[in-house]
Amino acid sequence: MTSSPPSSARPAEPIKPTSPPFPWVGLIALAAGTFLSVTGEMIPTGLLPEMSASLGVTESQIGLLVSVFAFTVVLSSAALIHLTKRVPRHALLVAVIAVLGVSTGLGALAPNYELLVATRVLGGLAHGVFWAVVGAYAGHLVPKEQLARAVSVTIAGGTLAFVLGVPLSTALGHALGWRLAFGVLAVAMLLGALVVWWKLPPVGREESHAASAGATGRDPSVVPVAIVCIAVGVIMAGHYAFYTYVAPFLIGEVGVPAGQLSVLLLVYGVAGAIGLILTGSVFAKRATTGLFVALTVSAVMVSALTLSTDWLPGALVAFFLWGTAFGMLPPLMQTRLLHAASPKIRDTANAFYTTAFNTGIGGGSALGALLLAEVGLGVLPWVYVVLAGVATSLLAADVLRTRKHVTA
Repeated sequence: MTSSPPSSARPAEPIKPTSPPFPWVGLIALAAGTFLSVTGEMIPTGLLPEMSASLGVTESQIGLLVSVFAFTVVLSSAALIHLTKRVPRHALLVAVIAVLGVSTGLGALAPNYELLVATRVLGGLAHGVFWAVVGAYAGHLVPKEQLARAVSVTIAGGTLAFVLGVPLSTALGHALGWRLAFGVLAVAMLLGALVVWWKLPPVGREESHAASAGATGRDPSVVPVAIVCIAVGVIMAGHYAFYTYVAPFLIGEVGVPAGQLSVLLLVYGVAGAIGLILTGSVFAKRATTGLFVALTVSAVMVSALTLSTDWLPGALVAFFLWGTAFGMLPPLMQTRLLHAASPKIRDTANAFYTTAFNTGIGGGSALGALLLAEVGLGVLPWVYVVLAGVATSLLAADVLRTRKHVTA
């Protein structure tokens, strides 16, 4: 009888978990929806003279169409997200993009200003729901370590809307009339709804009412979510207090020729796109670091721009770097929110984030108008710097609080 030789086989090595493939197709579908939604929100800004002459109202009244859109989002998004909490997120996104298309198409046919305002209210209702869902949806598609990259891809559609969507709509409106521009955008939105339905994968979702049914007490992520929402409202207020009036600042204070202003604003949009690329690459796994870098650099560059008004090259460099830093802020703030919120309140958290974001836009523009009338252009960039410092302090305090809680 012979014995078997000892086995020389090595013990099996543990299988290392691998990250799932990055869902490029689904995220690009979300980016397409973002592109269409933002283009629809901002399309009147490039067509003020044509719309004013056609409808027999002032240009300022046409400008108010953007404000109506934004404040409808502020007033409705949280309530609508609560009312639609049982609707599958995939179906809801498709539906709101289709409603955006219908509202834009009705705007193209509106015979008077009052009915056009009504179509903007309808569009604002859909826009608020869209933004409340879209950020959370990206969070459902990827693991936590890929959130910054996923949000950057999704928000890139909004940046592209400013760089490409609004200028193209404006050019089309100038050439063939504002109604045709609205109509073409409406058709694109309806086609976009079909693309999202076809290419965006459905996701599961923890319903907040179901998740809390067997639990008592408040969700522990409410406080950090509230801090992020307050911080985003503060930084948006600072940004739009200055950026809304950046054209007269660049012309009157920096000395940029009026004929070159549109090119400079396009360069600012390109700088923002570079910021998005940095977010999705350099800071994809360092979102908190990237957020503080973006806040600090934006405040420093706005200060440099203000202090360089007598030196045009320095002012232009500061303007470009400000655009790059600010382009990083929306995806990084959204990422911070998704990190802070527990899965069961992500949609609600995004609704309040959208409300804070748009409140900051509207409130900042109003604050800038007041200060411009009472004090002058020179104070507006310093408002930006101060409010950026407030937002940075809020977020830094939350980071320190979180670390103490973890180590306790």
